[in-house]
Amino acid sequence: MRRVIISGGGTGGHIYPAITIARAIADIEPTEFLYVGSKIGLENTLIPNEGIPFVTIDVRGLERKISFRNLVTLGKTAGSLIKAEHIIHKFKPDVVIGTGGFVCGPVLLAASLSGIPTLVQEQNVIPGVTNTILSRFVKCVALGYEEAAERFKRKDILVYTGNPVRKDILTGTKDHGRALLGLDPDKFTLLVAGGSRGARSINNAMIEVHRYFRDSKDIQILHVTGDHEYDRVVGQLEGIDGKGRYGEGSHIIPYLHHMPEALAAADLAVYRAGAVGLAELTVRGLPAILIPYPYAAEDHQRYNAQALVMCGAAKMILDKMLTGRELLEEIVHLKNDPEALKRMAQASKSKGRPQAAHDIAELALSIAKGPKYRSRIQKDVTDHD
Repeated sequence: MRRVIISGGGTGGHIYPAITIARAIADIEPTEFLYVGSKIGLENTLIPNEGIPFVTIDVRGLERKISFRNLVTLGKTAGSLIKAEHIIHKFKPDVVIGTGGFVCGPVLLAASLSGIPTLVQEQNVIPGVTNTILSRFVKCVALGYEEAAERFKRKDILVYTGNPVRKDILTGTKDHGRALLGLDPDKFTLLVAGGSRGARSINNAMIEVHRYFRDSKDIQILHVTGDHEYDRVVGQLEGIDGKGRYGEGSHIIPYLHHMPEALAAADLAVYRAGAVGLAELTVRGLPAILIPYPYAAEDHQRYNAQALVMCGAAKMILDKMLTGRELLEEIVHLKNDPEALKRMAQASKSKGRPQAAHDIAELALSIAKGPKYRSRIQKDVTDHD
């Protein structure tokens, strides 16, 4: 049985790809997994719920300035490298996979120094600091975006795979999605979501959008505010009912457990530009208005969004430029121009990589089997383009 260590954490953007890759590997061959996370990251909740064996190391990210805390962090990093070596020696993995976040730094470094094959999956156009450093040591880097290649010095280890998405994102239909969510099968459908915690700037802009379409009978809006924002948003909409129904077609909710169905149901999305979310949009071929999160490390969400804008798959409004009127004008323009929306959908679909999870899984397993096998798999992945 194959033995695989996966590490990545801090945010869902690093954790969900790791889970998806693990599932894809398990689909190929029987595998024993071990997930290595930090003691303070979101992985502490998500990974045990997936039934994946989970251990932690004590490591934290460095601040971008000289500080006493950085000295403490460097001391803990040295200790975490020793702990990671102990975990690797005990588990004896065939391959170690990192999906980003500071926790995977010591894990993949320890594996590389121990001669264990290693793979990094980089989701963004602008690579994270940890993955940039690790690229000097690992056997392979699987790129979520082709545009990220210019950011790495070692071109020979790069493979463009796209970002992995869950199987249920791929399988839903528009009719099923709308029926499940109680949506009208014939209305133009707008999906608005700013991530699990919501996005205040998007929610603020949507107040004017909801009011504008209050009496419109040809559009329905599914607006996911995030748990922390819901009460504030609904408090600004006069006449909203206790279930978040407003006007003719707005449905405002704090959280949505059926996002795959919502993506299948939608004609247009208003989204942040995290790598996982964009991967899901593109495999569905869903046009989008993107508002990048302005405080993302290295402003990477703006670069992610720009990649879709450049190919015609999305429109972008910078967060600092976002107003209700600006967002409303984009929505109205696209709603009233089906041909433009169709072209955006085709461009979005062209950027989607539905095979990404399988390709990354094959790539990871291949480097465990040696360079000749890896070369064949790399060619197969490239042939999917």
